[in-house]
Amino acid sequence: MHILIIEDDKKTAEFIAGAFRQSGYITTLCTDGEEGAAAALHGEYDAAVIDIMLPRKDGLSIIRDLRAAGRQLPVIVLSARGTVDARIKGLEVGADDYLAKPFSVAELLARTQALLRRAARMDETLVLRVEDLEMDLVSHKVTRGGERIDLQPLEYQLLEYLMRNKGRVVSKNTILERVWDYDFDPHTNVVEARVCRLREKIDRASRRKLITTVRGFGYVLGA
Repeated sequence: MHILIIEDDKKTAEFIAGAFRQSGYITTLCTDGEEGAAAALHGEYDAAVIDIMLPRKDGLSIIRDLRAAGRQLPVIVLSARGTVDARIKGLEVGADDYLAKPFSVAELLARTQALLRRAARMDETLVLRVEDLEMDLVSHKVTRGGERIDLQPLEYQLLEYLMRNKGRVVSKNTILERVWDYDFDPHTNVVEARVCRLREKIDRASRRKLITTVRGFGYVLGA
């Protein structure tokens, strides 16, 4: 699942993003309000964590714009203002939850998962399927042919990205940018190594191999 984080304090943003990635999520970071608003309005995300005090455009304005555009993206507000009035204002403009700073990352993750479960009851597409391979995007459970597959967080993120792009060849460069948040380094073999491990877990016990290397282009999951 893909989480948008809009937070102008880079240390805090990286800390939050790291916690989400360790839990198997893909993250995108924006450090100012206008950049964050554009990402929230035009990107495809499963939830957003938005700070209120942002340069160029504040978080409440971003949420107002989202709701005015009909976007139902689940949003958790982060704010140093923890008063009841501030919480009410955040919820009134369309936030789904409100967390005052300083906050517990474990609580942020738990609240995000609760929002995603709520969304799952309204949207059954939160289970990805490619043939007999299934991924539950809320519980993070992955199965093939009904058998549970245990994945490391980066393996989970990589598989989710491949499943969301099933049947489409994705390049090493794109995977580095979308899954690892790295700039492209033509000499790194981190993608090849991780795909190899993932292939062993996904395809080892099945006659039908789902992950294919397209030499010179990248990787594809499914036909």
